[in-house]
Amino acid sequence: MRNLELPGRSPARATEGMAATSHPLATAAALDMLRNGGNAMDAAITACAVQCVVEPQSTGIGGDCFVLYAPGGSANIVAYNGSGRAPAKATPDWFAEQGVSAIGAHSPHAVTVPGAIDAWCRLLEDHGTKSLAEVLGYAIGYARDGFPVHDRVANDWARCKDMLGQDESARRIYLPDGNSPEPGHTHRQPELAATLETIAAEGRDGFYIGAVAEDIVGHLKHLGGSHEMEDFAGAAGQYVTPVKTTYRGFEVHECPPNGQGIIALLMLNILADMGLDKLDPLSPERLHVFIEAGRLAYAQRDALIGDPDQIDMPIDMLLSADHAAKLREQIVPGTATAGLPPENIPHSDTVYLCVVDKDRNAVSFINSLFQSFGSGLVAPKSGVILQNRGLSFNLNPGHPNCIAPNKRPMHTIIPGMLTEGDRAVMPFGVMGGHYQSFGHAYFLANMFEHGLDLQEAMDLPRLFPAVDGPVEVESGMPGDVVRALQGMGHKTSAPQKPIGGSQAIRIDWQHGVLTGGSDPRKDGLALGY
Repeated sequence: MRNLELPGRSPARATEGMAATSHPLATAAALDMLRNGGNAMDAAITACAVQCVVEPQSTGIGGDCFVLYAPGGSANIVAYNGSGRAPAKATPDWFAEQGVSAIGAHSPHAVTVPGAIDAWCRLLEDHGTKSLAEVLGYAIGYARDGFPVHDRVANDWARCKDMLGQDESARRIYLPDGNSPEPGHTHRQPELAATLETIAAEGRDGFYIGAVAEDIVGHLKHLGGSHEMEDFAGAAGQYVTPVKTTYRGFEVHECPPNGQGIIALLMLNILADMGLDKLDPLSPERLHVFIEAGRLAYAQRDALIGDPDQIDMPIDMLLSADHAAKLREQIVPGTATAGLPPENIPHSDTVYLCVVDKDRNAVSFINSLFQSFGSGLVAPKSGVILQNRGLSFNLNPGHPNCIAPNKRPMHTIIPGMLTEGDRAVMPFGVMGGHYQSFGHAYFLANMFEHGLDLQEAMDLPRLFPAVDGPVEVESGMPGDVVRALQGMGHKTSAPQKPIGGSQAIRIDWQHGVLTGGSDPRKDGLALGY
């Protein structure tokens, strides 16, 4: 139990239902949906839609999502890949003809076809109980009538002022009076409200066919993009088979590639036999092992992960005990791996949320624009801000993640689910772009190697190594620990903002209690009833 004399928060506890999100208005909307008879999937999509309005730097309907779902708390986990694809014209040759040598973060070439709305509609139809109009109603109200800007949102918004000013529609909508909103100010998005109303009335076709799609495609083509209406009309996510590994008696489930969840499992496999439970959670020795395991696992990610619809993915090899052992052997206690020149891996914004209802349906749900405000490009009539997931592609023919027609990029966003025996016991997730695989392993190890409750496991100071660059270390890390890591040869730097965020809900089947946590690095909270 935490020291109650120090700043912090206790986990939330309830019996009937619980939601944990990174924004209070989203948590409240999800809880309201549960109280009004909705199930966990209804509540999750409700919350996510609200966040697409009130947390616009992190997520939007112009982004993607991935979901893990445990019907009735079963260990038979349903996984859904709601990530979008590159346009049909997007080939390395096409980019060469246009004189494009790299995909710019804020160019139309970074915009893949958004997959979120298609995914929401499919998941709601298959697993929800409420209508699309009912679950979108909360978000429509906040977009139309306005919402108070929360503190972390305002901080991130202000960092993006210069970028948002480069697109006329983004500047008009997101920089009213030429500035980003201050905390406590009210912000409205009437164009987005009208678009959400169209989707509520027409379903997925209200986004992918007709005026909204025409507005998006027209804006991208005006900027030089290769997108066509056919790319949007054909958008479709898919149910997939989760990947998993065993850790401390639990099964850890992740969505398979094109997401990076398999790298979280690889890290857990590397770390499982390294005696972490005998070390203090913030000891330099433990953190050194995490840094080295992270570098090794992420090097595998960058070399191998792509769209399994278009390349062969060595999933069995990546999850094998032999592979983990070979990587583990490369970790030298107390000595940092010699690196190449620093590589800057920017952290990205995302929303992760989880919901468990009275029937113990459990949803692990993540939705993202990738970087803050995605591409920074906003369709002028519909108010849809567009993701920049295509930034993850490269233009190197033969590479697993080289851009190709209708291909999905390597994705950073990954929901997690823990099962034990025949039951789900914890939907969980970590935000922060590239950090997420590292964050999944760090969070679970904090809980199960060191006995921290889920809120304490989130609160613990974080660090994150670029594959060949410095180790970003949060300011909450004790100074003597940082100096000890530097003495081992690790170059350290301060992150531009807090590293990631997280939510989780633990299901205690014996006592009928739900225990939830929400990361203090964001504005949100876990609440139940």
